[in-house]
Order: sequence, then structure tokens, then C-alpha cells
Amino acid sequence: MVALSLKICVRQCNVVKTMQFEPSTPVYDACRIIRERVPEAQTGQASDYGLFLSDDDPRKGIWLESGRTLDYYMLRNGDVLEYKKKQRPQKIKMLDGAVKTIMVDDSKTVGELLVTICSRIGITNYEEYSLIQEAVEEKKEDGHGSGTLKKDRTLLRDERKMEKLKAKLHTDDDLNWLDHSRTFREQGVEESEMLLLRRKFFYSDQNVDSRDPVQLNLLYVQARDDILNGSHPVSFDKACEFAGIQAQIQFGPHVEHKHKPGFLDLKEFLPKEYIKQRGSEKKIFVDHKTCGEMTEIESKVKYVKLARSLPTYGVSFFLVKEKLKSKNKLVPRLLGITKESVMRVEEKTKDVVQEWPLTTVKRWAASPKSFTLDFGEYQESYYSVQTTEGEQISQLIAGYIDIILKKKQSKDRFGLEGDEESTMLEESVSPKKSTILQQQFNRVGRVEHGSVALPGIIRSGSIGGPDNTFNMGTMPSAQQQITTGQMHRGHMPPLSLAQQALMGTINTSMQA
Repeated sequence: MVALSLKICVRQCNVVKTMQFEPSTPVYDACRIIRERVPEAQTGQASDYGLFLSDDDPRKGIWLESGRTLDYYMLRNGDVLEYKKKQRPQKIKMLDGAVKTIMVDDSKTVGELLVTICSRIGITNYEEYSLIQEAVEEKKEDGHGSGTLKKDRTLLRDERKMEKLKAKLHTDDDLNWLDHSRTFREQGVEESEMLLLRRKFFYSDQNVDSRDPVQLNLLYVQARDDILNGSHPVSFDKACEFAGIQAQIQFGPHVEHKHKPGFLDLKEFLPKEYIKQRGSEKKIFVDHKTCGEMTEIESKVKYVKLARSLPTYGVSFFLVKEKLKSKNKLVPRLLGITKESVMRVEEKTKDVVQEWPLTTVKRWAASPKSFTLDFGEYQESYYSVQTTEGEQISQLIAGYIDIILKKKQSKDRFGLEGDEESTMLEESVSPKKSTILQQQFNRVGRVEHGSVALPGIIRSGSIGGPDNTFNMGTMPSAQQQITTGQMHRGHMPPLSLAQQALMGTINTSMQA
């Protein structure tokens, strides 16, 4: 085999050496050879360094995976590889304003890095958090290659109306969430940039209490900001109640001679529509007084508990357009996503118009200008909307389903403590055929008999004799792909795709 001649640039001192490698050399061994033969490359820990194949476009440069071979990357003689440190500093900002600089591995995806970032901050359920790139990028305008000037003007006017409505409703449309499957570099995140850490998925937040002060504080700040900016519409009385608890958190117990009208900057305590309402500050202090001697932590628990009772809490909203029935007209509508459901919401009042349990979602499709949901047998027709945020909506639904599956796998595990390496067997779901889910432990033992007729509970079991054959499959975390067999015994209605979702058999995407 002909040797591969590569130029190795030791980035920290800009030394370039031409070295010969066998094309089948693993990247890990190539790094070891470089350290052995190039004195300038012998600084620091070997595990902190790697080989980087740069590109004219910084986003397209890639880190070579240590387990791959050099020929996997189709390198040619004379190509330049940089031997450099994978660690880079990244500034992470919390909603309470605190900023932490954390060393992250530039070769890892955002999903992998969130484990490190959250653990450094003191957050355990990292899968419910994500990062927002706050720097606003100029959006590429769609060219109107066809159509009249009048049509273009109409479209432009319509887009402006939608943008104003988005800003007023504080939807999630313009939150630039980073993609968990790609690296910082691939998404154009510079080392000098500040990224905002924010809860994206509201799944286990109800478990956050005084025992977890870090997450409690982040949850309080996010809920407070969403109430003040109007994301959670509240009545005047409710707004004053929230403000009273906020005063307790910020100033401690009520002091009669100190806490009186004129003391508060109402812009920091009330939604803007109530700031000029007569008697508002006096009412806030009445609610403040009812908090008694509550500590800051206890007050935050009370605030978050009250916020959870709001109908819009835990809902991610997207402003979309849907077609009116029997009319060729598109009207604005809010599409809401929660851990339990997908909902159509009235855009002015945020009242729920229609709701589908998340477990009834069979599949979905996102395109650059639309998003479509298929509820299978739960609804006759597809639900399709016009939106440019189809990919964000898709990632949110897939994220919730992924969390549901992971929690089911780790906690429920058929009522048993999980053997993480055990596999799942499944029989097909179709009319007049029953579905049996059976946990296959990595040890010899008797198979238990059970029923799958109970809703929401997965029972172990195997019915029938030795003629029944099972095809084994694995359960990847994000996309469940299970090889199935068939069993023709029994006459039981098929499980809905809703129940399958929670059992780990939902398809997490469909072809558009």
C-alpha cells in the first residue's frame, strides 16, 4: 500500500512537518506518532489534542474521529492537517444574568456538550435544556421569481404583520436554538460569543423544589420574565399576586414603613398593561404582606408553583397560518407544543381551540415553508400549517418524545429497576393481532405471562408455544427502530399509535 504524505501543522507554534502514514492508520495512532516524532507537539495532555481538517469556510472544517482511519476521510498527498487542542472556552449566560466561562470540546456536538455544561452549573436533567445563539443573523430573503409586483407587495405586507404579531405574542419562532446534533463550529458559534442557557423542554420541572436551588432559581427567572413580557397572559389580580411574591424574594418580609407606594419600579413587577392601573402598587404590597416570614427559597417555590397553574405554562408557541375550512384563506393561529399535547391556540387570547394528545402523533413532516402532522386513526385528515419554523417545531416534538422514551426506559422498565443492556422484543400491531412487549434480560430465566390490555402499562409476557419466533431489535434513544415479527393468536383491537409512542415504537419523522 502506498504511503500517504501529509503536512502536519502544530497549530500552537505554527510548525509544519511533512510526515508519511499508512492510509489504514487510525487517527488515534496518527496523533500518537505525531507526538512521538514532533517535539513541538509534546505539550499538554495527549487526550486534549486531535487532528483538524480545515476548510475555507470555517463551518465546514472537521475534527477527525479518533476511531476512524485516515483513508476514511479521503485524504490526498499534500493535504494539511492541524494538530491542535480540542478544548475551547465558551461563555454561557444564565437567565438570571450570571455568566460562566466553560472549557468545551470543539469536536463534540451540542447535545454532548450540554452534559458537561449543565454538570458544571449544577443541573442534572441536561436533556431538558438547550442553548440559544443570541446574535441575530440576517435572514436570507426569499426571491420572488414569479408573480406580479402587486403580489410581492402583498406578501411583504403580510410578512410584516406576522413579524409584528410574533413580537407582541413573544412566541418561540425567533429563538435561535442550537441544533443538538451538530457542533458549535458547524453552526458558526464563535469562541467570543455568549450563548444563553435556557430550559427548552418542560418535562420534569414539577420535581424542582427547594432541594435544587440552582434549577429552582432558573425556573423562577424564566417564569417571571414570561409573565412580565406577556408570554403568560394573567389577570390584574393574578399579576399583583405574582408581584407580591416577587417583592418577598427581592426585599424579604414586608416592612410597613418601608414598603409603600412609590417604593417599586412597577416595570419590573407588572406586565405593561397593568403598570398605570390605579392602586396596583398598594395591592402588590397587600399580597407581599401575606407572604409573612417566607425565606427567598420558599418564596421562589411558591412563585413557581403558582406559575405552573397557568394554562400557558410549559407551552412553546409558534405563530403559524392555517387554512379556513371551505375557504381558500390563511389566517394566523398559534401552534402550541407541550410534554403532553399539540394544540391550536387562539392568537389573541391564547385560549385553546383544539388539543391532540402528543401520544396520538403518528408522524410529521417539516418543509421550509410548512409543517404537517399525521394523527393516524385519531383524526381523518392531516393537520397542515404554513410556517418557516417547521424544523424547530419538529425538533421540539422529537425532543419531547425522546425524553419520554428515555424516562420510560430508565424509570418504568416494566416496574423493574432497569438493566440498561437488556433488549426489547415486539410483535406487530395490526387488526386481530395482539402486541406483546417482552423485556429480554441478559441472563437465563423464566418468561412471565402477562396481559397487554391495561392502558399505559407495558407487561412482560410470551403467549404460545415454541413455534413463535422473535426477531430482536435495539432501541436507539432518539429514533426507535424495532424489527418485528407476527403472532396470529388472540383477537384484540390494535394498540393505538398513541400508546406505542410511550412504549417506544413511534416513528420520529416522516418523509415530506
